[in-house]
Amino acid sequence: MIIGWDIGGAHVKAALVNDKGIVINVYLEACPLWKGLQFLHQAVNNILSILPPANCKHALTMTGELVDLFDSRDEGVKKIITAIQALIGQHELSIYLGEQGFINATRLKKEHYPFIASANWLASASWVAQSVGDALFIDIGSTTTDILLSQNKELNIQGVSDYQRLQSQELVYTGIIRTAVMALTQSADFKGQPIGLMAEYFATMADVYRLTGELNEAHDKTDTADGKEKTPPASAKRLSRMIGYEFKMSEIDLWKQFALTLRSYQKQQIKTACQRQLTRVLINKNTHLIGAGIGRFLVKQIATDLALPYKDFSELFNDDLKNSEITIADCAPAVAVAYLNYKK
Repeated sequence: MIIGWDIGGAHVKAALVNDKGIVINVYLEACPLWKGLQFLHQAVNNILSILPPANCKHALTMTGELVDLFDSRDEGVKKIITAIQALIGQHELSIYLGEQGFINATRLKKEHYPFIASANWLASASWVAQSVGDALFIDIGSTTTDILLSQNKELNIQGVSDYQRLQSQELVYTGIIRTAVMALTQSADFKGQPIGLMAEYFATMADVYRLTGELNEAHDKTDTADGKEKTPPASAKRLSRMIGYEFKMSEIDLWKQFALTLRSYQKQQIKTACQRQLTRVLINKNTHLIGAGIGRFLVKQIATDLALPYKDFSELFNDDLKNSEITIADCAPAVAVAYLNYKK
C-alpha cells in the first residue's frame, strides 16, 4: 500500500491507497509548523498510529517549508524530509519533484530542493489533466486557492514558483478558515451603507462560514482570532469588532447577513481569477471546473455562474471510504501524490 503525505504549514494531510489503487482512508491533522518541528512529529505520529498494520510505501509533497520556522526554503525542505524519514523508519520514501516525477529519499541531493518546495498543487493539477483533459482545477483550502488550467490532458500553466503563480493569479492567497477578514477587503456594506473595516486580527473567514452554515467543523482545526469558542454567537462577536459595532444576541441575523456580504467578496475574488485563466483559451461545453479543498462549495457556485459543468475532485478516484468526515477532495494533494506514485 502507499500513503501519500502533504505536509503543510498548518495541516498535515495523508491518504492511504491499497494495492488495487483504491483510496481506503484519508487523514487531516492540525500542524502549526511555525511553532516548531514537534508539531509535525505529533501530527504524523497521530496518523501513523491509526494506519493498518501493513507494509506501506510513502510518497511526500509539501508546502510547509514556507513557514518562518526555517531560514530558507531549502532548510525547510531538508528538515521536513529528515523528520519524515525518522518517523516512518525503514519504509520506502519517495519525494515528489513536480514535473520530474519522484526520487527515492536516499538519492536526494540539494539541487532537488527547489523542485520539491511547494509542489503539492502540481500533483493535484497533474492528476486532473490526466483524468479530465479540458478543465480548470480550483483547490480552495484553509489558507490559499490554486487555479490551474489543463488542455488536451496537459497542464497549461504560466508559473511554477509561488512568486510566479501569485503574478499570474494561479495562486490566490485566500482561504476558507485561516484568512484574516482584514485581508479580504478594506470596506464592506453593513446595514445598507459602506463601512471601513479595522486592520486588526479580530476575525477570520472561519467566522464568516460558521455564520453562513457552510463550515464543516471537522475541517476547522485552527484557533480562533481571540482564542475563544467556535460558535455562531462567538463568531458574530468577532466580526462585530471589525467595524466597532457592539454585538447583541438579538441581532444575530444582522451578522449572518454581514457574513454573506463578506463571503461574496471572497467568492468574487476567486471567480475573477478563474475568469482570467479561462480567457487564455477557447473554452467549450466540456470544459469542467474541478473543485477540491474544503472550500469547493464556492467552486460549484462559480461553475453555475459561468455556465460550466462542475465535477468534484473525489469523483476522479476509486474509494472505499466509510463514514469519514474527511473526503478525498479535502486532501487532494495527498491523494494525488499517492496515485501518481502508484501509477508510475
